[in-house]
Amino acid sequence: MEFSIGGTANPLIVMAENDPEKLKGPGGLTLRQIHEQVQKSVTRDRESQKMKNRLAQKPSRWQRFVRYVWDKKRG
Repeated sequence: MEFSIGGTANPLIVMAENDPEKLKGPGGLTLRQIHEQVQKSVTRDRESQKMKNRLAQKPSRWQRFVRYVWDKKRG
């Protein structure tokens, strides 16, 4: 690929060279397939992070009160 400052490069050739459907990445996947896999992975990671955050949150005042009363009743 030649670089020129004058802008004489054919835009169709440049677009074909940058087409994510034609460029292959590691493992023979196209760049579009890699992008889709990354998006799925990010979505899964965000969902799992939400679940962890829910478990790690401090209990609300009401939950603490209920736990206190429950423990008092149990002795």
